[in-house]
Amino acid sequence: MRKTFPSFSDFYPYYLSEHSDLRCRRLHFVGTLLVIVAFVLGILVSPWWLIGMPLFGYGFAWVGHFVFEKNRPATFKHPFYSLMGDWVMFADILRGRVKI
Repeated sequence: MRKTFPSFSDFYPYYLSEHSDLRCRRLHFVGTLLVIVAFVLGILVSPWWLIGMPLFGYGFAWVGHFVFEKNRPATFKHPFYSLMGDWVMFADILRGRVKI
């Protein structure tokens, strides 16, 4: 049964529960950091780096889900909220609100 969420604030606790494994969260963090690096390199060095952005972001995250969490990424059911969740979780990790 597909869960529905009326708002992102309702979705985010679910998102965090889907990322309970420390290794999965670490892979998400590294992937998101590489997305930022690829974006900067795409602007400053070559637009070819922009192609790497989804590969880094989704590649690292999906390995975390399939290998460590043993679940399907939320991207498949809630793509927009999932993308938002990744950035909020990244910021929460930087702020020390979510542990890695």
